[in-house]
Amino acid sequence: MENIEIFKALSNEYRLQILLWLKDPTAYFVHETNVDMLEVGVCVGEIQRLLGLTQSTTSHYLTILQKADLLIATRIGKWTYYRRNEDTLNRLRDFIDTKL
Repeated sequence: MENIEIFKALSNEYRLQILLWLKDPTAYFVHETNVDMLEVGVCVGEIQRLLGLTQSTTSHYLTILQKADLLIATRIGKWTYYRRNEDTLNRLRDFIDTKL
């Protein structure tokens, strides 16, 4: 885990908001498919809708979060779904508690 990359990823209000929403996706996103949001994640289109940003900006933010290992992407057909990587978030929490 690269802590610097994680902190850089978290330094943007939209990327931070995405992680906050994905903590409890059923409270923020419409569930219109038979995909389990808690297990698989939330479709890019739903995240974009809530952010109110362009598709390319939303995808860029999601890529940054994924490269920092904060998100896990799952491809189903032509759609990509994102969910939080709780292992990375737990390691970050431990780092902050013990080292920072």
